[in-house]
Amino acid sequence: MNEDIYEIAKKLVTASGRAYNRGIQTGSGGNVSARIPGTETMLVKASGGSLGDCTPEGFLITDFDGNLIEGNGKPTREALLHGYIYKMREDVNAVVHVHAPYAIGWSSSKKDLPRVTWHSQLKMPSDIPNLDVHAAMVRPEDVPLVEEMFRKYPDIPAFLLADHGIVAMGKGPLEAEHTAELIEETAQVAILDKLVEKLGI
Repeated sequence: MNEDIYEIAKKLVTASGRAYNRGIQTGSGGNVSARIPGTETMLVKASGGSLGDCTPEGFLITDFDGNLIEGNGKPTREALLHGYIYKMREDVNAVVHVHAPYAIGWSSSKKDLPRVTWHSQLKMPSDIPNLDVHAAMVRPEDVPLVEEMFRKYPDIPAFLLADHGIVAMGKGPLEAEHTAELIEETAQVAILDKLVEKLGI
């Protein structure tokens, strides 16, 4: 890992720690990645490690198909999804995937997440799509769903995976992490809105 790639890994560590400390990911779940500029490779979190104790040395270099190029460990099984995103979205340089509780709660409805706050309306160009891939991970056969979503919403900063979590994207790791936080906040408010409506408050 050269110095430039190491600096990217350090930014991934910062974003990972923030996601963990903000409570949008617990335990050893979730994963983060960053595009290595000028290549068809990426830095990805190794499988099994916690976002709360990542180190730059703990990240792996893989190609966009998730094949290990450099590092010790096994790439996250979500590496394929990260690679698909980098292939489809040249504007995306980092991906943060977390199992945030309110976002998962909303995603179980199989409905898109509405932008129910002024904050979300200012930051996001559309409601957040909710993909139901019927599996614990995005598989090769699910790629057409992802492609269709990006054709319909070419500039979306994030999407939900039904019963699974948030996939947030950005120009850098911290931007992607901030988007993940915003999605979780929006999901929380959307659920509270429904509760208030049901209670007739």
